[in-house]
Amino acid sequence: MITYQIKGDHITLIQLLKALNWVANGGEAQAAVSAGMVTCNGAVDYRKRLKVRIGDVVAFEGKQVKIIT
Repeated sequence: MITYQIKGDHITLIQLLKALNWVANGGEAQAAVSAGMVTCNGAVDYRKRLKVRIGDVVAFEGKQVKIIT
């Protein structure tokens, strides 16, 4: 598992996927979320604008990231 540091209290799920280079662009990120390929804290979440907060763990295609300050 890797960590990702954010400024502020959240980052949207799509922005996070793009920032980590886990997807090539926003359209690919939206498609992955809509298809149920992304989990947040162990549960599939279909909300593209989900606010990922400090302490959350996001997983996609066998990769995991924990959000830190």
